[in-house]
Amino acid sequence: MTSPAAVDLFDTMATMRAMRRLSAEPVPDELLEKLVQAAVNGPSGHNAQDYEYVLVTDRDMMTTLAPLWARCVDAYLASAGRTIPAPMDEDAYDRMRAAIEYQRDHFTDIPALIIPCYRSPKFTADLGSLRGMVTQLGTAGLSRLATHGGRFNLLAEASSVYPGIQNLLLAARGLGLGANLTIWHLLLEREWKAALGIPSEVHTFGIIPVGWPLGRFGPVRRRPLADVLHRDRW
Repeated sequence: MTSPAAVDLFDTMATMRAMRRLSAEPVPDELLEKLVQAAVNGPSGHNAQDYEYVLVTDRDMMTTLAPLWARCVDAYLASAGRTIPAPMDEDAYDRMRAAIEYQRDHFTDIPALIIPCYRSPKFTADLGSLRGMVTQLGTAGLSRLATHGGRFNLLAEASSVYPGIQNLLLAARGLGLGANLTIWHLLLEREWKAALGIPSEVHTFGIIPVGWPLGRFGPVRRRPLADVLHRDRW
């Protein structure tokens, strides 16, 4: 038997569209803090919990960030954003692009931004740890890790942040709030970090605009399960 809570959760996931058209009506602080708490409840690699969240509601700061947002959005629309993704038709893509442009043009009306960050812990490899890794990986495996360690470190950080972001987005949908995750700010990450006072050694993993939606939720349109599921092997 399926519990009502499970039905509600799956319905929430199935109707959690990226909401880019947001009302200028403020969102109470207690609801915004609930969203960040939902993110904090997510898993963290090694349980290190080295995430941080910047919450922006100040109108002057939003005005400062607006030109950066516009530059990042326009750079995306002029490059990768010119290509219509295979699962979408032209009409659906045009609607998505119009919503992106609306959010760009009404950026200073967005009630809140949440910026998830991560400060990777320092790891010092001593002789004992190197011996253990050679034993398990072999010298060839250790060499590959040394060559591609940057990707491993990046994914280690991301895996400690994005599950929390998904919690945040689900919580927003559950509270009736609109939100969407973007990473376009990475095109000008140095400028964003300078404006927000984020230390240089801290990595940012997204910009999440939050507010009361002007449109309606769900259902999401996704590829059929049969097209993406591989059983036992590819």
